[in-house]
Amino acid sequence: MQKYEIIISWSNEDRVFMAEAPELSGCIAHGETEGSALKNIKEAIQLWIDTAREFGDPVPENWSRHHEKTTYCNYRT
Repeated sequence: MQKYEIIISWSNEDRVFMAEAPELSGCIAHGETEGSALKNIKEAIQLWIDTAREFGDPVPENWSRHHEKTTYCNYRT
């Protein structure tokens, strides 16, 4: 299974949690809770990969291969 960085943040404008996978151009999802945003971005990642493969586009390597161990945290203010 491939692993990609996922960033989840709160959108004051949209009043939802936004989730993105930066290595996958345009791969963004949202949800009313952090958990639903995470679930939705995981589905979006799989769809992104399936579509890229279908059209013969390159799929970026796993995020973990390119970065040292890093922990990202999101804090609500």
